[in-house]
Amino acid sequence: MEIFNNSKTYDFMGKKTAFLSISGILIIASIFLLLTRGLNYGIDFVGGTIVQVKYENAAPIDKIREVLEGTKYAGSNVSEFGGPDEVTIRFTGSSSDVTNDISDEMNKILVPTGKFEIRKIDMVGAKVGEELRTKGIMVLVMALLAMLIYIAVRFEWRFAVASIIGLIHDVIITLGLISLFKVDVNLDMIAAILTLVGYTVNDTIIVNDRIRESLQITKERDLDRLINDSVSRTLSRTILTSVATLFVVTTMLIFGGEIIYAFSFTMFAGIIIGTYSSIFVVSPFIKFLGFSTDSYRVKESQKEANRKEKEKLRAMYEQGRV
Repeated sequence: MEIFNNSKTYDFMGKKTAFLSISGILIIASIFLLLTRGLNYGIDFVGGTIVQVKYENAAPIDKIREVLEGTKYAGSNVSEFGGPDEVTIRFTGSSSDVTNDISDEMNKILVPTGKFEIRKIDMVGAKVGEELRTKGIMVLVMALLAMLIYIAVRFEWRFAVASIIGLIHDVIITLGLISLFKVDVNLDMIAAILTLVGYTVNDTIIVNDRIRESLQITKERDLDRLINDSVSRTLSRTILTSVATLFVVTTMLIFGGEIIYAFSFTMFAGIIIGTYSSIFVVSPFIKFLGFSTDSYRVKESQKEANRKEKEKLRAMYEQGRV
């Protein structure tokens, strides 16, 4: 039965080897970066102190490093923050002496560097940072498991496993880009990754719905044709949604400043990768996992027969005939 009447159908499955090869290369490169360069954990996860300082003129970063060398804050990371007149001074560990005011110390130490104002001081203890890192990983794992259960119940276990493979694909490559560009890993980034998990799964569920719909309304047995049709029918919706979201995220990335940079960057990279995987990566794995159109239709027919039998028995019971 012909099912490709209303829109152009693209041969995604015919190019699956090329697309999966690209994904494989990106995953290997991402794992290599994570193993060699690692992630640049922010104070949320490793503990430490960040002092945000704003100068009247351009911040003398070299001078700041020089005056800090003769103090207990020697070796601190000094970097520009949002503009040339603002910097952050980052050092591991937080003050163990609660009576010792870091703001007062910094005001004294930085006197030779010019006229400035300390805007903010953030401190996180090492133990708290370790707990946040552990809980962040647990949240991600729990989110993946919840998605696995949801999709397995709503569709079939092969759809669920393929979707989780897609999510892992997205997370690994996104983390590889985060490592490559040395973006600070903080709680905002965890929130962005969780947002991307839901965003990607939403796209995947729409494609899965189309595959299931085609299985129900047609007698087509070729899984490749069903997948090509389903992805093609949702392609314009997927691209338009992703582009619209990217407009917003790009604005945040350019104009949002350093405070939300980690969140914006993660969302920007994740949306592109997630859109790619929902179109080119997830569906081929449904076939690789052994999904059969004939077996699926037999199971669905049996479920429908059982449902009708239960309704018949219920009706007979209500009429007093059982």
